[in-house]
Amino acid sequence: MNRRHCASAAITLVCALTVLITPVQAFAEPAPPSPADAKATASKAPKKSLEEVRKEIDDLYRKAGAATDAYNLAEEKAEKQSGEIVKLARSIVVGQSKIAELKSQAGAQAREQYRTGGLPPGAQLMLSDDPQLFLDGVNRVREGQQAAQGVLGELTRTQQDLETYTEDASTNWKKLEANRVKQAKAKKKINAQIAAAKKLESRLKKEERARLLKMEQEAEYRQQTAWLSSGALKDINREASARGKKAVAFATEQIGKPYVWGAEGPKSYDCSGLTSQAWLAAGRPIPRTSQEQWRLLPHIAIKDMRPGDLIIYHSDASHVGMYIGDGAIIHSPRPGRNVTLAGAGSMQILGVVRPDK
Repeated sequence: MNRRHCASAAITLVCALTVLITPVQAFAEPAPPSPADAKATASKAPKKSLEEVRKEIDDLYRKAGAATDAYNLAEEKAEKQSGEIVKLARSIVVGQSKIAELKSQAGAQAREQYRTGGLPPGAQLMLSDDPQLFLDGVNRVREGQQAAQGVLGELTRTQQDLETYTEDASTNWKKLEANRVKQAKAKKKINAQIAAAKKLESRLKKEERARLLKMEQEAEYRQQTAWLSSGALKDINREASARGKKAVAFATEQIGKPYVWGAEGPKSYDCSGLTSQAWLAAGRPIPRTSQEQWRLLPHIAIKDMRPGDLIIYHSDASHVGMYIGDGAIIHSPRPGRNVTLAGAGSMQILGVVRPDK
């Protein structure tokens, strides 16, 4: 009875998964400072240069990118856990049905024994004076015993399996809840950092925002020039694999679409959403996040790089772009920007991975 109750509880638990992701709790913002306080604070704080603002905005978006990776990884794990729970639920349903059938068979055997006065038909034949009937009776008793043992043995095994399925479902449910908490924390951090970056940009005048964009481009150009000057591109002349060509073609078609954190297309992408979908289109599923791509995919030397390979950026592996040849990448940069071409050396390179090695 305890096992049946446990299995029933697991089914109820699994059925509750029709809504897997709950909304993130809203937090009240602190009361805004009074105009007088704000004015006094502003007068005391030294005005930042546009270059300082650019670096601050860039830093906020980079942190948001790292948090986006954490969010995407938690989401991927939550999807995996929910899928496993659904499979376990089906196994539990099948197990319960099988137990009902086995109990029915055992009940039929018991009722037959009752109708024959407590003796199975084979045992009654064994009491006969006829030698042939006696031998038939021995065989039937043996078969009946084996059948009964088989039913009871299978019933025990099925009940044990059902218990295991129930325990696994409970474990996976706890993991799912833990991943939902991680998602909520990552989402809150992302929103806060993007909001802070947008607030900084909103304070700039139109001409300053135009200058800010130009300064971003100039900073990328300086880094790219320094990278090329180091001779990094000297021996890079390899052709893409057949799948690599398909991945590059897919990424190229996405140029101009906006960056949206957590997005995997088809209308918008974050950085790893673009690279993972490009390789999926090429017939090679890869990890969803840039950090997992760096951790799990084969590493190769920069000098051995070929189109379709993924370049992982920054020390925390928080950004990724796809190398397309001639020292260029296609990537989805950050909120407020679109999927675009950029220099492969325009950001700090951590390393290169090859999905189809």
